[in-house]
Amino acid sequence: MPNEEKQIREALDAHWRASAAGDLNAEHDIYQDDAVCDYPQSGERIFGRKNLQALRSHHPGKPSGFNIRRLTGNGNLWITEYTINYQGKPAYTVSIMEFRDGKVVHETQYFADPFEAPAWRKQWVQQTA
Repeated sequence: MPNEEKQIREALDAHWRASAAGDLNAEHDIYQDDAVCDYPQSGERIFGRKNLQALRSHHPGKPSGFNIRRLTGNGNLWITEYTINYQGKPAYTVSIMEFRDGKVVHETQYFADPFEAPAWRKQWVQQTA
C-alpha cells in the first residue's frame, strides 16, 4: 500500500472510531474545511465541515451502536459499509469518500432500513443474519 493510501486508511480508522465513540471533534478532523456531503435519498447537500459537524451534533437519535462491515478503496476514493443503530434500529449505511490532500473533500452517504427476505428466493440464498 502506497504511503498516502496508508495515511488515508489510518485517518479513516480514526474517523470511524471517533464516530462510534461520539467524539464529534475527532470525527470531523478527516474533512477539508470546504467539504461537501450529499444525502441522495433525502436530496440534501451539506456545505462545509462546520455545518456537517453541527448537523451531526444535533441529531435527535444519537447512535447507540456502530459496526464496520467493510472498508475498501485506493487512491483518493474510499468506501465504507457499516451499520449504525439509532434508537434500537439498524441503518445499513454506505459512505463514499473522495479525498484531496489527505482529507475528505466530498462524501456521499446512503442509508437503508433492513427488510425481511422473501420466501420465494430461499432456495438460492444463504441467510447471513
